[in-house]
Amino acid sequence: MRAAVFQGPGEITVEDVPKPEIEAPTDAIVRVTHTAVCGSDLWFYRGESDRDSGTRVGHEPMGIVEEVGDDVRSVEPGDRVFAPFVVSCGHCEFCRKGLHTSCVDGDGWGGDNGGGQGEYVRSPHADGTLVRVPDRHADDEETLEAILPLTDVMGTGHHAALSAGVEEGSTCIVIGDGAVGLCGVLAARRLGAERIVAMGHHEDRLDIAEEFGATETVSARGEEAVERATELTYGGANHVVECVGAASSMDTAIGVCRPGGTVGYVGVPHGVNEDGLDLLSMFRDNIALRGGVAPVRAYAEELLADVLQGTLDPSPIFTKTVDVEGVPEGYRAMDEREAIKVLVKPEH
Repeated sequence: MRAAVFQGPGEITVEDVPKPEIEAPTDAIVRVTHTAVCGSDLWFYRGESDRDSGTRVGHEPMGIVEEVGDDVRSVEPGDRVFAPFVVSCGHCEFCRKGLHTSCVDGDGWGGDNGGGQGEYVRSPHADGTLVRVPDRHADDEETLEAILPLTDVMGTGHHAALSAGVEEGSTCIVIGDGAVGLCGVLAARRLGAERIVAMGHHEDRLDIAEEFGATETVSARGEEAVERATELTYGGANHVVECVGAASSMDTAIGVCRPGGTVGYVGVPHGVNEDGLDLLSMFRDNIALRGGVAPVRAYAEELLADVLQGTLDPSPIFTKTVDVEGVPEGYRAMDEREAIKVLVKPEH
């Protein structure tokens, strides 16, 4: 099969690799019809995080089940399914409490599992990992493109908003205008926020934030951005959604959080260890910090229900579509900010 492979910073190739096979009775083989390039993929693409050369990449698969192991009960060949960005068993202590990303027998999509940006994946723990799309929606392309972000960015934005304590009638600030930040705006609106201030650096993306429910936007940087957001919210917001992960964005989040408020963070931390976190400000103002890697499997069914009834549609985050051979171009476009998020259709 064909799959995207990381060769080194700035270099993604598409190569012939072995098609995954059933290895355990709890496995399923899925033919990938839709997947994506994630903003988190840019960290290794830019050389800002470690990854071994020659490894397959991608973690947002959707497709058709081709084969299942003898013990799989929840899906069967021919079913349309999507999968969160991590594999989870569904029955361990952490899966039962909705923390699937800490599954004691968890796994990823690279290596022998096929890589999410390829033509096939092997899903270990198919019953705990795969989410079935009802047959009546299984071939509706518009619906499928709205469902695909549930594999990662929509569930991640939702986790950020929940972690920040966003609720009916609240005021929140969303930091970041990438796919996760835009989904954070959608999530805040879905949770009933009355005011949503979206902060970012790209006017076209902030336009989408407004379409998604942002009531105000801030496109300034640094102290100017903090001052503007604080002014708009009359002293800061009780609920701050941090969707970038850079040290500077964490500083901004703390700076715009109202005393006694909460920062919900889902951006993969980069630079924070070196530059430190402003704990003194958090201590002085009793600011809470909650969040982490999003257990999107825990939110899949409720978000799917909203997509299927037409009240949730994150698909506008996809601003470029490629086939599997175009994955390297997809990385380049996202790296150079020519695309918010790239949709990959291996059969396109």
